[in-house]
Amino acid sequence: VKFLKNKFVMAIGLVIWVLVVGFGWSMLSQYENAPGHAQSSPDHWPSMSKITRITNLPTLLMFVHPHCPCTRASMTELSLIMAHCQKKVKARVVFVRPKEFLQEWVKTDLWQSAVQIPGVEPIVDDLGGEAKIFHAETSGQTMLYDAQGKLVFSGGITSSRGHEGDNDGQDAIVSFLTKGIIPKNKTPFFGCML
Repeated sequence: VKFLKNKFVMAIGLVIWVLVVGFGWSMLSQYENAPGHAQSSPDHWPSMSKITRITNLPTLLMFVHPHCPCTRASMTELSLIMAHCQKKVKARVVFVRPKEFLQEWVKTDLWQSAVQIPGVEPIVDDLGGEAKIFHAETSGQTMLYDAQGKLVFSGGITSSRGHEGDNDGQDAIVSFLTKGIIPKNKTPFFGCML
């Protein structure tokens, strides 16, 4: 009887453990795959923007929260895009700096990663003014404007939060820059709120 009672307690404990682990995994998976909130990006390069648009090349913008761990994957994907599309695009990584922080707050490992990617210029967006102009709300949100300043793509360049690898956003941008074909002009994006 005691043996059966111990076995029953162990079985109940195992069931509870499986339920807790399953619930935790489900919550993590839900967080990882929940896209960020987005307004529509401006259809044309906003005239009030202080970011210089290159007129003879497409311009790619990525808006970044300097301390978002998820954005490391986006930065890796950006480096792959730039490697495939050398001299076909000018990229700007826009680091949002709230008013309560100094300039140094922006100079994280993400800033250093952006500096090291050929063809990419990191920019500090004081008070998030440019993010507001471009309707960017989530770290990693990426926009591609053609040489005439028309929006070609808006979305993310990772398949989920913090994951590197093949994804529709990267494929769309590379396709447009190398072949002039845009298979998708919008994808979900994943990251921290700006």
